[in-house]
Amino acid sequence: MLALVEDLITPLIAMIFGKPDFAALDFTINDSTFRYGDFINKIFTFVTIAAAVFFFVVVPVNALMQRAKKEPPPDPALQKCAQCLSDIPVGARRCAFCTSEVATA
Repeated sequence: MLALVEDLITPLIAMIFGKPDFAALDFTINDSTFRYGDFINKIFTFVTIAAAVFFFVVVPVNALMQRAKKEPPPDPALQKCAQCLSDIPVGARRCAFCTSEVATA
């Protein structure tokens, strides 16, 4: 994934924004040099690798798992209560959960 980011994504961003490497950015206070450009490079690399892993691994695996998942068929001995949407037996005259009367078919 690092090669994908360094060899493909970073040059594309450099083509758009003009500067692919921020390592030269720094400032000095009391003879101490703070290289914030290198930090920006590392944050950018981390975020782009995370995005690449997400879009090239996680999203396709989730799509395959969703496609493979099958819902069990509804139980023919149960019906839904019209008031509380609970599963109740087909022959019931009242819902056991909300005690509303159930129309018999």
